[in-house]
Amino acid sequence: MEPKLERLGRSLLVPCVQELAKEPLAMVPDRYVRPDQDPPFTSYTTSCPHVPILDMKNLLSGNQMELKKLDSACKEWGFFQLTDHGVSSSLLDKVKLEIQEFFNFPAEEKKKFWQDPGDVEGFGQAFVVSEEQKLDWGDIFFLTTLPTHLRKPHLFPKLPLPFRDTLEVYAIELKRLAVKILDCIAKVLKMKVEEMMELFEEGMQSMRMNYYPPCPQPEQVIGLTPHSDAVGLTILLQINEMEGLQIKKDGMWVPVKPLPETFVVNVGDVLEIVTNGAYRSIEHRAVVNSTKERMSIATFYSPRLDGKMGPAPSLITSQTPALYRTIGVAEYYQGLFARELHGKSYLDVMRIDNESQNS
Repeated sequence: MEPKLERLGRSLLVPCVQELAKEPLAMVPDRYVRPDQDPPFTSYTTSCPHVPILDMKNLLSGNQMELKKLDSACKEWGFFQLTDHGVSSSLLDKVKLEIQEFFNFPAEEKKKFWQDPGDVEGFGQAFVVSEEQKLDWGDIFFLTTLPTHLRKPHLFPKLPLPFRDTLEVYAIELKRLAVKILDCIAKVLKMKVEEMMELFEEGMQSMRMNYYPPCPQPEQVIGLTPHSDAVGLTILLQINEMEGLQIKKDGMWVPVKPLPETFVVNVGDVLEIVTNGAYRSIEHRAVVNSTKERMSIATFYSPRLDGKMGPAPSLITSQTPALYRTIGVAEYYQGLFARELHGKSYLDVMRIDNESQNS
């Protein structure tokens, strides 16, 4: 029997930060103050390392230099920016404009799309598991987009037009792009392509739209808690040209400069597991500022919900034994959403050495 998505996760209801930020606040409410976080501002110097930029056309043509750059980006960074990706600029412009309009709906209108108690889809925040937990300075709108039978009837089908139609086209375009990227990754790693496709070709796609309002004390808060993505692959579109995304590289936070018509792509925990640690997911976070809101849309690509996931058999040898357990995909996500978001901690549960030490 097919697992039902509503059983996968839940998050407690929280206030809307966008509405909160409209009030004349001199100080941030205590629940958003995050003394536990690294300071949000790093010195943006010219010597600051830059996330690698790859050209999708070159990758698809089998250009060896570009494929080597892909391998190096996934090993050294876990992130890259992608140009020449084949998604039309007119579609990207529509997505950006209509997401901005959606976040600017009146509060009453947005209530129709607010999270139900005990669910993660809709407006709100994810990974809120206790009333005492500190909150991020940002709102998300999260929904499952593919396969269509996993869509919540009160969300995707009820989105206003033309936004719903635009997202429909965007979902299909980004599925195609994700499959092409995963195909290139399999080839670079000399993994059997059919193993990658078996997992991901009919995989699960979800989208998270992020809204980070300006904050009167940006150094006191965090827009999005540092974490690695628990999925296979994430493709992020920056909606406005505000900096805010930062990647942890060699112990320091490196800002990702938004480039026009470019996606930011990153390796998720599932891909780290499937590649048996050859490619690693990397912690990243979002910081905010005092002058202007920042918006983005992350599209997550995960294995099919009724499948199993673990290290690809073609990558396992006596010299490279499996580092991670094999587990049902639905079980993996149920475990994920039951926890607070915290770095790469959930990946530790999947490690085989972790299991043997505790047995």
